[in-house]
Amino acid sequence: MGRVMECEALYQWTGPVPDWQTFENPCSWGGQLTDRQQLAADRIVQAIERKEKELLVWAVCGAGKTEMLFPGITEALKLGKRICLATPRADVVRELLPRFREAFGNVTIQGLYGGSEEKAGTAQMILATTHQLLRFQHAFDVQIIDEIDAFPFHADPSLPFAASRARNPDSTTIYLTATPRKKQRMQIASKKLEHIFVPTRFHGRPLPVPKLRMCFSLKKDLTNYVPPKVFIRWIQSRVNPKRQLLLFVPTIELAEKMRRELTKRLRDLGLLDEEKAITSVHASDPDRAEKVQQFRQKAIFMLLTTTILERGVTFPSVDVVVFDAGHVVFDEAALVQIAGRAGRSPDDPAGEVLFLHDGKTDAMVEAVKSIVAMNRRGGFR
Repeated sequence: MGRVMECEALYQWTGPVPDWQTFENPCSWGGQLTDRQQLAADRIVQAIERKEKELLVWAVCGAGKTEMLFPGITEALKLGKRICLATPRADVVRELLPRFREAFGNVTIQGLYGGSEEKAGTAQMILATTHQLLRFQHAFDVQIIDEIDAFPFHADPSLPFAASRARNPDSTTIYLTATPRKKQRMQIASKKLEHIFVPTRFHGRPLPVPKLRMCFSLKKDLTNYVPPKVFIRWIQSRVNPKRQLLLFVPTIELAEKMRRELTKRLRDLGLLDEEKAITSVHASDPDRAEKVQQFRQKAIFMLLTTTILERGVTFPSVDVVVFDAGHVVFDEAALVQIAGRAGRSPDDPAGEVLFLHDGKTDAMVEAVKSIVAMNRRGGFR
């Protein structure tokens, strides 16, 4: 949005209410939903048709939440409604934009996020970061908030305020999450928030359960930007050495400085040839979008990242490792989401997840319990 100062005047539209286009057949997506996805999709359509105020879609990581939205969005467009899908992370907007443009080719769709080329925000369908909702007032008939538990949406009161102001008084808001916070769980338990639960991934396989590995020298190793020996032993015995590696670290400094030492160690051990690149990415990286795309295209073998890639992004075949999983930045929700990056492809649904720590935390224990509980609810033992 650029710089905004207190002394600047802010303007709002006071003219006629826009008359949005109706579509007879707006969706060209030809995929097939699973039975559980279809139940959720039907419930979303029902909420939009009835103009229900709120609906929470609680679906495990990799359940296919995006595809579940297509029937509801289709119904909204048939009724001539304006739609917004907002998410806390710009990376998610970049990933979703081409998918929605392909599925709804005749609908005007714009993507709004920091640094995006599109600025107007006048399309019938808007994909945006939650910060961009500050630009709108009573603008949307259907509002979808993805990953409502993610930072900064759950921690910044101005963002829920912006989301509330951006929707029309008789609109429907759909919340999406794999890890609802305590507030949402209490609302569900007290029947103050309507919800639909999807306990299985779209390919029908269970969520990978993280393995916790104790590393007594962890703090010393990370201080020296050295990969822990536990990690080296694990990488030597991986089930599928062809999978890419997604390494989560707690700080930007660690992401930037460990890359060189990690490359040297792995090449000395013959675990990394010249064709396999290692790089790092974080929120302030100017090449962030390009690096994520290169990793998706398998031009990069190993990617060190901060929590910016903990959710909302899909890579077909990766193993996931968290260095210093006991760090304060890795709460239960973050660890569940991080584990959910593995095993997302039907061609490779069994990725490995490793949490390296120097002492178990409640967040680690609860994350594993949560994943095991989700698998049980999905019929897996």
